[in-house]
Amino acid sequence: MKKLMAYLKDESGQTSTEYILLVAVVAMIVFKFKAQASSRLETLTGNVFNKADDLLKE
Repeated sequence: MKKLMAYLKDESGQTSTEYILLVAVVAMIVFKFKAQASSRLETLTGNVFNKADDLLKE
């Protein structure tokens, strides 16, 4: 019975499970906002390259 109680009180395996759950939540957030982030990055890079083209034309 003591071995069973010691096994149930052992928390060493829980940390890896917690990290896996954390990574899963972050991945879900990234996939949720992927389209918005992609369009904003395209707009940002487009603005930067347009500004660089304007500076080179001067």
